[in-house]
Amino acid sequence: MAAAGAPSQIRRRRLATLKCRKEFLSVRKGNRCSTQAFVLEGRQRTTVTAAADQARFGFTVARAVGGAVERNRIRRRLKAAVKCVEMTHARSDFDYVLVARRLALASTFAELIRELTKALERVNRPKRAGHAPGR
Repeated sequence: MAAAGAPSQIRRRRLATLKCRKEFLSVRKGNRCSTQAFVLEGRQRTTVTAAADQARFGFTVARAVGGAVERNRIRRRLKAAVKCVEMTHARSDFDYVLVARRLALASTFAELIRELTKALERVNRPKRAGHAPGR
């Protein structure tokens, strides 16, 4: 029997996040999927990192989306949605960036999860040969 205060056997791993600008910019070169609440960008990792056994996520919420309180609330909602979907739909060798839109605040949590699941499936697909990027 475990002692009081000992960590439980079931532990959630901490969400691995992108930290520096260089990592965010490298993900921009990958696949992209737009939804009403956010834009998901994803790219397969080319370098071996300490967090190589799990997907890494970055979150971007621009000032144009709202004030500090609203931006933080949107970021928290997106992080919670990622934690719900990460283990089943995110690839461990990928980096992802979620660029929030204003509608992420008004959407229901179920809608966020549904959109995130669809977006992850689209971003994880390999790029088609001969497909020219939109930019």
